[in-house]
Amino acid sequence: MKRFYLTTAIDYANGHPHIGHAYEKILADVICRTKRLLGYDVHFLTGLDEHGQKVEQTAKERGISPQALCDSVAKEFIDMCALLHISYDDYIRTTQPHHKTIVRTILQKLFDNGDIYKAEYTGFYSTRVERFLQEKDRVDGIWPESEFGQVTEITETNYFFKLNPHKQWLVDYITAHENFIFPKFRAKQVLEFLREDINDLCISRPKDRLSWGIELPFDSEYVTYVWFDALINYISAVGYGTEKFSEFWPVDYHVIGKDILVPAHAVYWPIMLHALDLPMPKTFLAHGWWLCSGEKMSKSVGNVVDPLDYAKQFGTDAFRYFVIREMNVGQDSDFSHELFLSRYNNDLGNDLGNLVSRNSNMLQRYCGGTIPEIATAEAPETELIGLWSQTHEKVLHGYDRLQFHRALEDIFTFIGAINKFLEIRAPWKLAKSKDPREQNRLRTTLAASSEAIRLAATILAPILPTISQQILEIFQIKAMAWGKQLDWNGHNLANQSLGMESVILFPRIV
Repeated sequence: MKRFYLTTAIDYANGHPHIGHAYEKILADVICRTKRLLGYDVHFLTGLDEHGQKVEQTAKERGISPQALCDSVAKEFIDMCALLHISYDDYIRTTQPHHKTIVRTILQKLFDNGDIYKAEYTGFYSTRVERFLQEKDRVDGIWPESEFGQVTEITETNYFFKLNPHKQWLVDYITAHENFIFPKFRAKQVLEFLREDINDLCISRPKDRLSWGIELPFDSEYVTYVWFDALINYISAVGYGTEKFSEFWPVDYHVIGKDILVPAHAVYWPIMLHALDLPMPKTFLAHGWWLCSGEKMSKSVGNVVDPLDYAKQFGTDAFRYFVIREMNVGQDSDFSHELFLSRYNNDLGNDLGNLVSRNSNMLQRYCGGTIPEIATAEAPETELIGLWSQTHEKVLHGYDRLQFHRALEDIFTFIGAINKFLEIRAPWKLAKSKDPREQNRLRTTLAASSEAIRLAATILAPILPTISQQILEIFQIKAMAWGKQLDWNGHNLANQSLGMESVILFPRIV
C-alpha cells in the first residue's frame, strides 16, 4: 500500500485557537481524507509545542506550573480538532518523554559531529518570537514592534548550530527541486533570505534565564531553544531511530503558515536534516492568511473571527466548506460574515440541500420510497452522465494539485446541472401522465438524479464528511474508498429503499 505522511505545524501553548489554526487543520484534513479515499496508508500528525519562554512567563503570571498551562491549552486545541472533524492519527506534545529522548539524542549526535559549538554572543533578542534577531530583520533601521515586540540587547554564552557551511547546499537544493516549496513563488523568498550570510542558530538558553525546556545532554546548565526542539517533532513522532521511521519518512507535506516558512522551516529544518544525513521533506506547503477587509486579523483591531463559534452555530461542514472554497491554497483570502452567509444559503442550502430534499420527497411520493432503475436513457440523462465523466476527472485533478477551491466550483457546477436536469425533466409533470413512456421517463429521471447525487456526495466527502455521510445514508450506501465508487452506475441504487426520510441539511439563515 502506498504511504502518505503529512504534518501541520504544532501549535504554540501560549494562546487560544483562532481561524489560522482552524484553517490549517481543515486543509490538512481534506488532503489526508482525499489520500485515504484514494487508497493510501495515511499518517496525519498534528500537536502542541509546549516549551519556551512565553509559556514559562504566562504560567508564572497565572500562578500555575508550565505543565498545567500546557495541559489546559492542549485540551482547547484537541477540542477544536474534534469539533472540526480533524482525522489526525497522532497528536504529539513536546513534553512527551519519547520526544524529549529523541531531541537529546539528536543534540548529542550533532554535538559529537562538530555541528554544535559554544561561544559568547551579543545580540538583540525578541521574546515574542523567542530568537535573536539579525540585521536583515530591521525595517528602516528598526525592528517592527508589531512583529517582534520588545527587543532587548543580551550578552551571554550559548551553544550554536552551524548554518553557513550548509547554505550553498540549500540554495542548490531549492533551485533544483521546484516542488520543494509550494506555492513556488515562495521559494524566491527563501533564496532571498539565503543571498546574504546567515548567523549560526543559537540552540540553547541558560537555565538562569529559562528553565522550561529540554536539558542539553552535554551541558546540564542549558535547555534547548524551543524552535530546535519543536521542529524535531516531525521525525520523533514517526519513530526516528527505529524501523518504522523509514516507512513514512520523508514526509510528503509539511503544512504550515507562510509566516513560519522562513527561516524556521525552509532554512533551519532542512539544514538540521542535512547535518543528520536524512532525506529532505518532499514539500513545504505554506498557506496564506485569513484577512478581514484586506487587513490581517488582530485582537487590537477587533476583526478576529472565532472559528469555533461559526462551526457551532452553522455546522462544522458548512464552516469547512467555506474556508476551503474561498481560500486558494497558498494565497491570502478575505473572511466576511456576509460572504459566509451567501455561500451557506446559496451553495449549500439552495443548490445542495434543497436538491437532496426534493429528490428524496419525489422518490417517496412517486416511487414508494424505492429507487427505480434507469429504464431508457435519453438526451438529458446522457448529457448528465457525460458531464459527470468530465467533472470526475477535473475534480480529482484539482484535489491532486491542491486546487480545492476550483474542484469545489466544478462539483457545484455539476450539482447545478442536476437541478437543471430535474427542471427539464419535470418529474412532477411526468407523474400526472398515464402514458407508459412518461412513467418510464419518470423512473429514469429519479434514478439518474439519485445516482448523480450519490456521486456528488461521494466526491465531496473530504470537505463535507458529515453531510456526505448523511446523504449516502439516505440511499443506504456506506462510505468507502473511492475506486469504482466514483464511476457512474445506473444500476447501483436500483430497487434500493430509502434509509431515512428527507432531512433539511442546511436550514436557511436570515
